[in-house]
Amino acid sequence: MAKVLIVEDDVSLGKMIRDWLLMEHHKVEIVTDGAEAQNMLKVYEYDILILDWELPHVSGIEILKEFRGRGGTTPVLVLTGKGEIDDKETGFDAGADDYLTKPFHGKELTARLRALLRRPEGYVGDLLKFAHLTLDHQNFQVMKNGEEIRLLPKEFALLEFLMRNPNRVFAAEALLNRVWVTESEATVDALTTCIKRLRKKIDVEGQPSIIRTIHGVGYRLEA
Repeated sequence: MAKVLIVEDDVSLGKMIRDWLLMEHHKVEIVTDGAEAQNMLKVYEYDILILDWELPHVSGIEILKEFRGRGGTTPVLVLTGKGEIDDKETGFDAGADDYLTKPFHGKELTARLRALLRRPEGYVGDLLKFAHLTLDHQNFQVMKNGEEIRLLPKEFALLEFLMRNPNRVFAAEALLNRVWVTESEATVDALTTCIKRLRKKIDVEGQPSIIRTIHGVGYRLEA
């Protein structure tokens, strides 16, 4: 059961979506105004946000950009009558996790919500969060306790892969295949050196490294 906020100015559609979600045993709240939605997102937390593109006072895209800019990590499904590729690109760039074009069937909506709820905690499109770290894929930026740290491309790629797969153990060979691809410098020594550098940059002094070595097995990102 998830706590869902529906932001939709079409009252009849909003009620229809609410009824579909109630049948799936979710807790549902509805607002019809963009400004009201912004205020609620500043005060309350939700598991899923269903956000219409066209809204009174503040558009869905403006709400989304402001929400992500404040560090909001709730999965967001954008509803819209806009079906062009450029419009979808705008939505995803603003921080949407999925996109549903009107009209749609309730079964498709609920299936997409189930898929979003299965995503790993901390995953929001190009913005990843784990422990004291935030990684912004699009802007090639990593924040440690709110302060930016500089990573080399391989360090960034390795950290991003681990943050997309937290609490999972990966053998050195698997990490080399995922991060180094087929480059000539893809060696275990190169991986070991990269992890040492990365630990110095991302770990908190006096605390265990969040990249844990599982001896004889591989590495795991854990808080």
